Amino acid sequence: MNSKSQHANPSKSRSPRHRAREFALQGLYQWLLNNEDSGVIDAHIRQAHGFDKADREHFYALLHGAINQSIALREEIAPLIDRTIAELSPIEHAALLIGAYELKNHSEIPYRVVINEAVELAKSFGGLDGHKYVNGVLDKLAAKLRPNEVVAK
Repeated sequence: MNSKSQHANPSKSRSPRHRAREFALQGLYQWLLNNEDSGVIDAHIRQAHGFDKADREHFYALLHGAINQSIALREEIAPLIDRTIAELSPIEHAALLIGAYELKNHSEIPYRVVINEAVELAKSFGGLDGHKYVNGVLDKLAAKLRPNEVVAK
């Protein structure tokens, strides 16, 4: 995470679901860097300042779902990127896992919302243009995973 976001608390104006995504991103970042057990990461994140304002169920679904489905999600992402998964920044990687997980498993969330939320995560925590990359990849993934919804827009 960049220097301004290492100590960033979730924004006061964010919805409980967005806060859940922010905490899930932080947990996935930790998992990607240290390969820690998801239960250990979960317990640590739940003690973070501001977690009480997050959607706990959505946080759990995102963190554990993205980790448990990481192989399948990476297989969906890999053909859509211009580098290997290993070459992605951890923030882009985590934002893409969250977006891919939500596109695949949460059809009740409109695909544009999923993409916009992942882009916001990349803007808040990532490098300069990472959000543009996340946007482009998830646009392609949405067309693949939710073709009827994308065509209807």
